[in-house]
Amino acid sequence: MLDSHIAKKLPRFWRKALTFVLCVLIGVSLTLMLELRQVIASSIQSLVAEEKIPEKSNLIQQGRELYQAQRYAEAIKIWQLALKAEKNPSSQAMVLNYLSLAYQQLGQWQQATQTINSSLNLIQNSQQTTPQAKLILAQALNTQGSLQLAQGKPEQALNTWQQATTIYTAVGYTQGRIGSLINQAQAQQALGLYLQARKTLGEVEQTLENQPDEQLKTTGLRSLGNVLKSVGAFADSRRVLQQSLQLLQNGAHVSQELSATLLSLGNTAYAQGDTDAALAYYEQAATTASASSMTQIQAQVNQLQLFIATGQTKKAENFWLQLQPKFSNLSPSRSKIYSRINLAKSLLKLGTKENTESAKLLAIAIQEAENLSDQQAESYALGYLGGLYEQTQQWSNAQDLTQQALQIAQAINAPHIAYQWQWQLGRILKAQGAIKPATSAYEVAFTTLKSLRSDLVAINSDIQFSFREAVEPVYREYVQLLLNPGESLEPSQEELKQARQVIESLQLAELDNFFRSACLQGQIVPIEQIQQSEAAVIYPIILPDRLEVILSLPQQGLRHYATKISQPEVEEVTEQLRENLEKPFTTPEGKLLSAKVYDWLIRPVEAELAQSQVKTLVFVLDGALRNVAIAALYDGNNYLVEKYSIALTPGLELLGPRPLRQSKLKTLVAGLTEARHGFSSLPNVSDELKAIESEVPNEVLLNQTFTSSALRKQIDSVPFSVVHLATHGQFSSNADETFVLAWDKPIKLNELKDLLRSREQTRPEPIELLVLSACETANGDKRAALGLAGMAIQAGARSTLASLWSLDDESGARLIGQFYKELATKQVTKAEALRQAQLSLLKDPDYRHPIHWAAYVLLGNWL
Repeated sequence: MLDSHIAKKLPRFWRKALTFVLCVLIGVSLTLMLELRQVIASSIQSLVAEEKIPEKSNLIQQGRELYQAQRYAEAIKIWQLALKAEKNPSSQAMVLNYLSLAYQQLGQWQQATQTINSSLNLIQNSQQTTPQAKLILAQALNTQGSLQLAQGKPEQALNTWQQATTIYTAVGYTQGRIGSLINQAQAQQALGLYLQARKTLGEVEQTLENQPDEQLKTTGLRSLGNVLKSVGAFADSRRVLQQSLQLLQNGAHVSQELSATLLSLGNTAYAQGDTDAALAYYEQAATTASASSMTQIQAQVNQLQLFIATGQTKKAENFWLQLQPKFSNLSPSRSKIYSRINLAKSLLKLGTKENTESAKLLAIAIQEAENLSDQQAESYALGYLGGLYEQTQQWSNAQDLTQQALQIAQAINAPHIAYQWQWQLGRILKAQGAIKPATSAYEVAFTTLKSLRSDLVAINSDIQFSFREAVEPVYREYVQLLLNPGESLEPSQEELKQARQVIESLQLAELDNFFRSACLQGQIVPIEQIQQSEAAVIYPIILPDRLEVILSLPQQGLRHYATKISQPEVEEVTEQLRENLEKPFTTPEGKLLSAKVYDWLIRPVEAELAQSQVKTLVFVLDGALRNVAIAALYDGNNYLVEKYSIALTPGLELLGPRPLRQSKLKTLVAGLTEARHGFSSLPNVSDELKAIESEVPNEVLLNQTFTSSALRKQIDSVPFSVVHLATHGQFSSNADETFVLAWDKPIKLNELKDLLRSREQTRPEPIELLVLSACETANGDKRAALGLAGMAIQAGARSTLASLWSLDDESGARLIGQFYKELATKQVTKAEALRQAQLSLLKDPDYRHPIHWAAYVLLGNWL
């Protein structure tokens, strides 16, 4: 048990019974979190640290020093005094600009908006055109852009930062130009404009390479590396940070700069899962940093976290005892508070004997945040302390602290913090058996998360890195409550509909996280508006102790059934099934495993499915089930594909059904038969191309003629309804490692999107069908099927036919040929055309084993 006085001595901001609140123990270091959140801040706020504009007031300089020390409330007080003392409109505009930055840091959005608008009005009314006046305007625009992005307005932010870049370029201020370009890339990423974001960051890198000022070059490369990490480009981030490190090691470096770059390298290596390299970088950062500096403590807190994560418990216990006294030597700052919180979170993982120490650290963090008037830091500290009391089952203290944390997060309009405490309150109420209030709390957390979609990248880029710990469980636990309302009650139709909506939203959130952007915003269709048309839709969701399934039949109410089975068992069975299906013969074990999954998903509703006379089963698969070849599920006598057409979708809201336009299927076929870029030859692709040629009119790009530019040219010039890529490809849970191979290079996911959608500028009709016939999911990647869904959506095609594993033999060419024959000569849906092609192999003694026909899946529109 924790000392209750730790909770009781905290100020009680309110005692009203808030119904909804929450906390989450984010699995990512708060130190890393701060690093990420300040990526934009550092590039904008270099103007606070290094100014080209002469100043008369010592007050302005004092404010800057306080701001750099993260003492934002104190900086505001000083700048308010400076504003009263200043008579020069240009100086007033600059101080108002600074004030807006400080208000943004504290989450005081109304004051931030008022001060930056006043700054811009002063500048525009002065009508000065001197270089100094232009610089002040550019810096005010940079600040306005940061405010717009934080408020979820990336388009406005991008436009504002483009104006700032133009002014910086005109006055020749390279540092400002680099900062505003980095900011532009952040806005482009938030808008889903990946290639433009990378192009912008490429321009930054080029500018830095040609930069004679070594200090600007090294700090610029570090900022660039941090941004590349935040958008998921880990390999590029590491490469750029290595350049910064090399320059520092070769020159007369400042230890502070060197340690900061090493810390960034550690963070990127950590994000890549390279724990050995991360530990080495953190150790070097701590060694080169000045004693008890913020950088040293951040590096050592991250070291501690990695010691614990890699099972070096004894080392961790000794290490934290050496680390703790160093905090007393630091001046108060937000970074110090976050590092203290992060240390407390790490100690929790060392076991219950450290709980009291964690509570003390968090109580100190709360006091420090209060002293700094830093409500954001205070909300985090209160919430995590509430989470600690939740772990020790001291429910009253847990609930009280969580409600205090939530009240503050709501007061500063910080939904990215508030949803965590809403979720935490739900957990606390559920643990006490208060199911209805708990469900209400989860509903509020879910609604907050949905409203945050477009803002997650802008406001809280760190959330992405802990998506599986800090976001995904909210959806799953909410579904669990909806489907099990307590007291042996069955869920109502309203609860089933809400659960289905939550599952759809989880699919969407996973894809947002995959793309690191809410770029799917405009593609969503409300599920109530979607016609199922002779199809049953099956929604399985994997929960810790069971597999829940919701069935939607046309013109009927929703059905719900469950199997008591743990998540690890589901994952183990699906992995073993996949391994067996990829064997060149049918194994008894494979059939047993296939029957087991059939029993989970289909057996409980066999009669209803038969009675409803549906012809197609559409699966919205979850987690490990995405890697299963559903066509090969076995009822003891027949495979599922022998009874039904089968389609997959990452959610009906994203890829709803529309009938195939039965015009002539004009097809663009591109393929490789020869070995390229370290990938083996695909000799059977020639037969596949001939089979397609015999069934549908087509244009062919083969080997040397299949380049990325040739593919774009063909797509732009002719309205193909089908694009068929017979080449190596890989689906991965990392968008950067999802690609298809052309003759000249691998075409990554974001480039493929740009390439396939380029014709949308002149022709509104999308590609009806994208076929990826020699691709496969990445080995050892349990979430690789996300890459397949991602490619299907990014390509903009209505349907995607792809293979879960690659098999270069005659069976592939036969199946593809039969698929096109069915599609071209019969009035059948795409799902039925695939089924008939699969059956043609299943009935052939040479190709009856699932390895030959089960890998092919249809994603998206099944009609």
